[in-house]
Amino acid sequence: MLAHKGRTSLGFGIHQSRQERYKFAYIWVGNSETQCPGQCAWPFHQPIYGPQSPPLVAPNNDVGLDGMVINVASLLVGTATNPFGSGYFQGLKEAPLEAASACAGVYGKGAYPGSAGNLLVDPTTGASFNANGVNGRKYLLPALMDPKTQACSTLF
Repeated sequence: MLAHKGRTSLGFGIHQSRQERYKFAYIWVGNSETQCPGQCAWPFHQPIYGPQSPPLVAPNNDVGLDGMVINVASLLVGTATNPFGSGYFQGLKEAPLEAASACAGVYGKGAYPGSAGNLLVDPTTGASFNANGVNGRKYLLPALMDPKTQACSTLF
């Protein structure tokens, strides 16, 4: 559990908004490897509950960094689609399932509890990924809820 200015969040970080002089939205993300590795760095770290399948190899060889990439991506999507709590989400406003949190643990087609899904694997390092970045970097990004199909959608 993470506490931030009186608000507690289950998981890896939060996105919130404030309205002081100007209305703005922001994200706070912790270190996924040291604060909550079994939740926040999965699938690169052994889960704390559920099926105990072996962790995946992190694409940048850094469990904390690669876990944070997933968390920042999830929160960035939530901030963009539901910045002030009245945008895109499912369920209750007090506990919304947003575009990424509605697809928690899904990174590829065929995902199920304990399995991130069918992913690309780097033949040299054995790292799992679903997105290519600049300078040959590889990343694992979360699936997002597609509002048209009401299904989790991945990059490939």
